[in-house]
Amino acid sequence: MGSQVNSCITFNGNARQAMEFYRQVFGGELELGTIADFGSPDAPNADKVMHSRLDTPAGYTLMAWDFPADRPGHPPYRSGNNVALFLGGDDDSELREYFRKLSEGGTVTLPLERQVWGDEAGSVVDRFGITWMFNISAQLQ
Repeated sequence: MGSQVNSCITFNGNARQAMEFYRQVFGGELELGTIADFGSPDAPNADKVMHSRLDTPAGYTLMAWDFPADRPGHPPYRSGNNVALFLGGDDDSELREYFRKLSEGGTVTLPLERQVWGDEAGSVVDRFGITWMFNISAQLQ
């Protein structure tokens, strides 16, 4: 593989909780390192996540970190409105289960419904303010 695109979600101090939740939803191996783990144990936010990565059995990779509020030059933190994650494919039951789990404690902004292009699509904002868009491909008969 020459290159790939992975999501990297910025959180405002709750990246650990979010990534543990996503591990419950998708399964897989979670690696997580704090600012202290990366060599700054005396930093004011030493317990905050500097890097995390979830590799799932389905082949998804989610990455996340906590917003560095004390670093000059960073734009202001905005929860969820600067990223949307897209899940699509033809595994109807798997995608519906992810939609259901991500909806728990969140808000369904578009129920999974047949769309004009023939697929079922929907979206949810999860309990951490992250938007997830779904597209379940129509099965050819």
